[in-house]
Amino acid sequence: MRRRRLAVVAGAVALTLGLVAWLGVERWVATTELPQLALETSVEVLARDGALLRAFTVGDGRWRLAVTADRVDPTYLAMLIAFEDRRFFDHGGVDVWALARAAWQAVRHGRLVSGGSTLTMQVARLLEDGSTGSWAGKLRQVRLALALERSLSKDEILALYLHHAPMGGNLEGVRAASLAWFGKGPERLTEAEAALLVALPQAPALRSPDLHPEAARAARDRVLARAEAAGVIGADAANAARREPVPRERRGFPRLAPHLAERLRAAEPERGVHRTTLDASLQAALESLAAGALLDLPPQATLALLVADTDSGAILASVGSADHTSFARRGFVDMTQALRSPGSTLKPLVYGLAFSDALAHPETILFDRPASYAGYAPRNFDHTFRGPVSAREALHASLNLPVVELTHALGPARLMSALRQAGIEAAVPGDAPGLAVSLGGVGMSLEGLVQLYAAIARGGEAVTLSAVNAAAEPRARLMTPEAAWHVADVLSGAPRPARLPDWPLAFKTGTSHGHRDALALGFDGVHVGGVWAGRADGAPVPGMYGVEVAAPVLFEAFARLGLRPAPLQSAPPGALIASNAALPAHLRQFGARLADTGDAPRVAFPPDGAALMPMAGGVVARVERGVAPFSWFANDAPLLLGSFEREARLSLDGPGFVTLAVVDAQGRAARVAFEVR
Repeated sequence: MRRRRLAVVAGAVALTLGLVAWLGVERWVATTELPQLALETSVEVLARDGALLRAFTVGDGRWRLAVTADRVDPTYLAMLIAFEDRRFFDHGGVDVWALARAAWQAVRHGRLVSGGSTLTMQVARLLEDGSTGSWAGKLRQVRLALALERSLSKDEILALYLHHAPMGGNLEGVRAASLAWFGKGPERLTEAEAALLVALPQAPALRSPDLHPEAARAARDRVLARAEAAGVIGADAANAARREPVPRERRGFPRLAPHLAERLRAAEPERGVHRTTLDASLQAALESLAAGALLDLPPQATLALLVADTDSGAILASVGSADHTSFARRGFVDMTQALRSPGSTLKPLVYGLAFSDALAHPETILFDRPASYAGYAPRNFDHTFRGPVSAREALHASLNLPVVELTHALGPARLMSALRQAGIEAAVPGDAPGLAVSLGGVGMSLEGLVQLYAAIARGGEAVTLSAVNAAAEPRARLMTPEAAWHVADVLSGAPRPARLPDWPLAFKTGTSHGHRDALALGFDGVHVGGVWAGRADGAPVPGMYGVEVAAPVLFEAFARLGLRPAPLQSAPPGALIASNAALPAHLRQFGARLADTGDAPRVAFPPDGAALMPMAGGVVARVERGVAPFSWFANDAPLLLGSFEREARLSLDGPGFVTLAVVDAQGRAARVAFEVR
């Protein structure tokens, strides 16, 4: 009886001690201070298909790319569990049997032989960069592992390992390692590649394949042996994997579109992933093309290139500089964004507006002759005069005097208004545009010029170019579809050097004053592109011409898009295709019409290029000269017909840009463009 009571008391004491110990362990684990669990991963810039264009290191200079278990080859995951922690999904953070084995081996050998660490314990060590060779360090890992298992799911713990596992040098995580050692993501790995990534974290400094290839091979083969024994892979696969060489050098991470990538990162520094509309293969091809073009340029000159989809405005490739790392060439400057002189590449806009306003037609005779406009006396590039020429010939030859005469008739403010309508930044000294605007006297970016040519290619409808959020939403109509088609038709038929292919490509070249900028802009039925060449610091490059330097690169860029550019748009139904003799009388000769417009109507208000706030009852419009009755049109839509009053109050939709026209009884017209805010 007494013996039974002693047993009961002993059992109670043992139970109490066990309960106290259990409560102590529970408190010990519950009061564990967890390290920072939030993952800092590399900022990534992706192409339209998800391919990596550019990645940036995290704050401490390490490569740690975001990854999920479903984006990792299942063979790697199976090998990892089999080699590192085969009871990972069953234990609570600590594998008691593995720890017991490690303790027994330590007693027998007088030192730690095997760690007995679970994957959770390894995560604990990686999170705190803790010690692996001391009992104190191991005890801390046990405590933190138990705490992690109570706070996180197994998948979350595995995700931490997939991100933090050291893979040699400044590489962390399976995705960074796969890209650096194999040049591909971890979605599809060979058995040999998977085994190497399992082996590396155990001793990354001693097994780095580029520095210690034999040690890396031996460690990989041990993983393969364990995987074969565990039934993860078969004998044939294991033998084949052992014959596969280990990589002998580390690959660089993708660095495509560096200027755009850095611009996106600076604009949204908190965003982890920037998805773009770029085509990775095209971007790589055009960067290679631009780098090759440097061989024909002076040491301090560079080149920029941009290609976009005409319909959506999606930027497909953007090369800000042909050599991003060159200090001599100022390669760090993104020349797709820099404001530079467009040279003669604005001339198609002038002709398009003149065609749209029925001031001229491609077969209208213009006069290439000396002229002075309040002291401004432009000259042609070759200092010669050709006399009467058609508008088509004048644009083909890029003559200065006819386009200035058209600009004088349109008004420089009309050109600037059209650029604003298209959402294009254009800067002029003192915000006072003059006639020189049409000859390049304005600051514009290459991207802005490509956006302008996209509008011409789209039949006169502007579209915003974007590398992140392209959508075919037109902003405004710059010119009629007929005018845009005429411009494209003229540009596609322009004479070109024999070394350029005879493709259906509408293009225009330009060279700024002092040979500071050489440009070529062009489009086919699907794509629009532009090339700029020069010095980023604005210094002259003597002998540099757009047709010689930029045009060949533009044509080669279109060649990289396909074997042959897509056909241009067909003529719209309203296009007037006729010889000069068959044109209406007022379109046959531009100079004659101007001479007979002394009493033609003129819009006295609103002024051209103005910005107006709408008033109750509409916008006041006033016409001078001309013969009543008058008819008013806004963006080619009738507002008021047959009015005998010279002042009218017109109801205009807004906000937005408006081209207002008035036509008198004799069919003579006047136009202004302004903005309703």
